[in-house]
Amino acid sequence: MNRKHVESSYRLAREAYAEQGVDTEQALQALRGLALSIHCWQGDDVGGFEGSAEGTLSGGIAATGNYPGKARNLDELRQDLDKLYTLLPGRHRLSLHMIYGDFAGQRVERDQVRPEHFASWLDWGRERGVALDINGTFFSHPRAAAGFTLASKDPGIRAFWIEHAKRTREVGAHLGRTQGSACINNLWVPDGLKDRPADRLGYRELLARSLDEIFAPPFPKADLKDALEGKLFGIGSESFVVGSHEFYLLYASRHGQLITLDSGHFHPTESVADKISAVLLFCGELLLHISRGVRWDSDHVVLLDDAAGELLAEVVRSGGLGRVALGLDFFDASINRLGAWTVGARAVLKALLAGLLEPRSTLVSCEAAGDYLGRMQTFELARTLPLGAVWDWYCLEAGVPAEAEVLGLIREYDQAVSRCRG
Repeated sequence: MNRKHVESSYRLAREAYAEQGVDTEQALQALRGLALSIHCWQGDDVGGFEGSAEGTLSGGIAATGNYPGKARNLDELRQDLDKLYTLLPGRHRLSLHMIYGDFAGQRVERDQVRPEHFASWLDWGRERGVALDINGTFFSHPRAAAGFTLASKDPGIRAFWIEHAKRTREVGAHLGRTQGSACINNLWVPDGLKDRPADRLGYRELLARSLDEIFAPPFPKADLKDALEGKLFGIGSESFVVGSHEFYLLYASRHGQLITLDSGHFHPTESVADKISAVLLFCGELLLHISRGVRWDSDHVVLLDDAAGELLAEVVRSGGLGRVALGLDFFDASINRLGAWTVGARAVLKALLAGLLEPRSTLVSCEAAGDYLGRMQTFELARTLPLGAVWDWYCLEAGVPAEAEVLGLIREYDQAVSRCRG
């Protein structure tokens, strides 16, 4: 794209925003300091590389589609990630699942994974300035086949997954300590029932006891931050999920952990954006997992739609910059996987930029004065201000492609790399 054209469009946009009391340079400076935690599992449809013989996803996880070229090993996944980071403005993190360790082709059981299995990831991240986060993997495993892990009434099953969760924390603390940036360890388990339960309390008591054991070993917050992710329902847990939002919110607030708000884990008519200010008022930090639900928790690629716009704008409005960790959590196997990553990550960054460019002082002044029509019209005006011109300038200054160039670059990579994988 012609730099002069982008620059001239940005100058006009800057003036348009300035008329509404918005400093675009200040907004861009704030955006430069924000990092997304890119989810590695979009690159291979949540398969991982643990050498498992099971082969199929289970535990409420499903990736639909069969677009060619998914990453088949760590080298291909890292190749795709390297390309992705050239398409995103800013410096971003990487979120790993425990099944993505470097196991050198050996089968390593999940209660035996160690920090050394992530040594090559630390090397990779160090070379690129990418910090790492971690997630325990409590699905797609024979010992999760009955639908329960940490809340299982089978002591042996429960002990296995408790050990896995402990190993995950050890890995996370090692990552954080080595990279000099706290690793966020997000815990989500699929435990629940398809039909009406008779003993909700019993399952939740077991989960609480498991969590107490998992989190007993202390780690410095500078190395490790633990987060808990609830869910309303899932595949095979339509009637009851042990780790509900309320359960984890109370547990996390009591024990000084982060609560994870996943934008697909609530009722479709429920506003996740509305929860951000409530949580931040009483908790120091929270983790957002950003996806796009279509009729249910379907983990579609994030788009710059109303839901994403309101979610990320509320992070800004609630003073959440620096207190809200931002992670992506979608997977689409029906389209080019690099393209899905790129569209989704850039959509989140655009939504953040839109929030930073809101005429905040005018909106708050109107509301304080009871001028609700003025507030309404200012929100409407904000929708028509030239966000795209500011975004393209931001991308150009960061040395990444403007919006009109992205599709061509993804298609080139698709033809040159992805489709050659067979």
